[in-house]
Amino acid sequence: MYAIVDIAGKQYRVEEKEKLFVSRLDAEVGNEVDFGSVLLVEQKGDVAVGKPLIDGASVKATVLDHLKADKVIVFKKKNRKGYRVKRGHRQPYTQIEINEISVS
Repeated sequence: MYAIVDIAGKQYRVEEKEKLFVSRLDAEVGNEVDFGSVLLVEQKGDVAVGKPLIDGASVKATVLDHLKADKVIVFKKKNRKGYRVKRGHRQPYTQIEINEISVS
């Protein structure tokens, strides 16, 4: 059984007991979060597709950790002008574990 879920504006394919990294969520570590925007559910070969969402379907997950991705260096330079800028960025992520996919 798997589902396609919209989490923070991005779509993820999730299965039960799966761990994945999503964009930073506003939830404490250890809390359970509920995602109600389920777009597709596959269950024993039967596929249910929403228009755009499936009514009564939800995905429950537990927040495991908040962390940051590897640093990305952005370096800008203009030739012969003396212009050099070096910036770094680390994208914040949340690690979640999918507990249950339910369809009513």
